[in-house]
Amino acid sequence: MATTVQPRSDERAWLLRALLVLQSPRAVFAALRDDSDEAAGARHEPVMALVWLAGIAAVLATPVASTLLDDPARDGLVVAVWAFLGGGIEGLAFYLIAGGVLHVAARRLGSRGSYRRARHLLAFASAPLALSLLLYWPIRIAVYGGDLFRAGGSDAGGHIFSSLFYGFVAWAAVLLAIGVRTVHGWRWPRTLAAVTLALVGAALVAVAGAFL
Repeated sequence: MATTVQPRSDERAWLLRALLVLQSPRAVFAALRDDSDEAAGARHEPVMALVWLAGIAAVLATPVASTLLDDPARDGLVVAVWAFLGGGIEGLAFYLIAGGVLHVAARRLGSRGSYRRARHLLAFASAPLALSLLLYWPIRIAVYGGDLFRAGGSDAGGHIFSSLFYGFVAWAAVLLAIGVRTVHGWRWPRTLAAVTLALVGAALVAVAGAFL
């Protein structure tokens, strides 16, 4: 009985940390130092949830999303399915590739951590993007409706509103820096070097994805 209760307790703890990382990131990232199979397995579900939700939020901000309803044959259901499946797949691809870039960058700078831990660190750092799907995007869709997915719709020119999304992106970048520093116990210069390399690699991934 005890062996069954303990894994479930650990899983609940990591689900809670997926929320707490927005408020107390250092404590959450410190817990990532435990990279045992048991600990990694316990955080698998929140990691996947964060990655999938962040991916959906990210694809909604792409130029492709702003033209989906230009085709009269498409409707809101098509947009929803595209965002869920396309966003989730893109989020997973980003998680694997950008996590690899972060891992390589950290190893170059002296880390002995695993690729798995680098991926999980990246996933928890993406929590602000997942949050934007629950806060920012519902409000924006409520304001602009289907015009948000049409070229030249009523949302055209709403650059201040649209740029708010990048506040969530910046928040995620800050969490990534805090995470790298906390997990590895590095000083800021080495931390920022690793994060810069990872973000450059992530940007290249995003640009490549835009042309797929």
